[in-house]
Amino acid sequence: MAISRDTIFAWIKAYAAAIASNKEYLTELDSAIGDADHGVNMDRGFQMVLSKLPTVADKDIGSVFKLIGMTLVSSVGGASGPLYGTFFIQMASVTAGKLELTPADWAAALEAGINGVILRGKAAPGDKTMVDALLPALNAFKACLAEGDDMRTALQASAQAAQAGMLATIPLVARKGRASYLGERSAGHQDPGATSSQLLLNMAVDTLGSRMSAC
Repeated sequence: MAISRDTIFAWIKAYAAAIASNKEYLTELDSAIGDADHGVNMDRGFQMVLSKLPTVADKDIGSVFKLIGMTLVSSVGGASGPLYGTFFIQMASVTAGKLELTPADWAAALEAGINGVILRGKAAPGDKTMVDALLPALNAFKACLAEGDDMRTALQASAQAAQAGMLATIPLVARKGRASYLGERSAGHQDPGATSSQLLLNMAVDTLGSRMSAC
């Protein structure tokens, strides 16, 4: 199965809609342990992305991801812009020139994006960040591919792992970002970055998993 460029567009549009719908929820989560602006910032960034997507409608997937990343870096405040921007820019680095992605391509892109986030944010699993949702998602996807599962199954497992990782941030004490300033008081709150990351993987199931073509 292969993911087409049009399907990538559908994924990003679905994610932008999910961010808009959950803007207040994400901001509420961030108000407990951050600057109370995660939802607002992410929504502004992805609305800007939507306005620019037509400029790469005839480009390769790497160019699409690069545009998304650069737009987020320039338009999203706080840590979200640099981190999500880096995620997509690194995805672009391994998808340049491609008009469709195989399951292996998707795994490589996701891995590159996550590694970029880890390097940029100096975060590790258990630090109560978006990495706690993204890394389990990657591992689950790769495990499914290794078992010979189809891509739809792998995407579903990836989203489920992201959700479990997101929920696992609740009891953690934050060690990175604004939340780390709270120390022990950060425990008991779900990380907003892990939540928006889980939404990203969940939208992948809804769009990438339902619109793929046979290789």
